[in-house]
Amino acid sequence: MQVNKLQSLKGYTVSLIFAMGLNIFSFPLFFKSLNPDWVLLTLIYWMLALPERVGVFNAWGVGIMVDVLTGRLLGQHALAYALIGYFCLMFHKRLRQYLVIQQTLFIFLSLLFSQIMRFVIENIQSDIQFTVMFWLPVLVGTLIWPLLYMVLRAISLFGHVR
Repeated sequence: MQVNKLQSLKGYTVSLIFAMGLNIFSFPLFFKSLNPDWVLLTLIYWMLALPERVGVFNAWGVGIMVDVLTGRLLGQHALAYALIGYFCLMFHKRLRQYLVIQQTLFIFLSLLFSQIMRFVIENIQSDIQFTVMFWLPVLVGTLIWPLLYMVLRAISLFGHVR
C-alpha cells in the first residue's frame, strides 16, 4: 500500500525538481528577467489537484529548498509559498470549478504577492531599485499558466497521480 502511494506522487516530485531546475537554470540576462517562479506555479497546480496530499507544510519545505538553491535569505520563499499555499487550499474547491483562463486572476495575484514580499525583504537587506523588469516575471507567469496547467494535467492523468 505504501509503495502505491509513493508511485502516485512521482509526477509531483519530478515536476517540482524540473521547476527548481528552471528556476536556477542559467538563462541569458534578458530571459532571466522574464523567468517566472516555476516552483510556485507548479506548487499551486498540485495544491489544486491534490489538496489532501500537498499542503502548506509541503509548500514551506519546498520554499526552504528554493531558498537554499537560489542563495536567498532562508525563509523568504518558504513564507511566501506557505501563505499562498494556505489561500490555495482555502479556495481550492472554488478555484477548481473555474476555467483555466479564470484561474489566471488568482495566479496573477499569487505571483504578485510573492514578488511584493521578495521586493520588501530584499529592500530591507539592501536598497534596490524599483524597475519594470522586477515585475515582468509576474506577467510572464500569468501568461504561461494555461500552458503549464495543461502540461501538469497531462502528467497527472497519464502518470496516474492521485
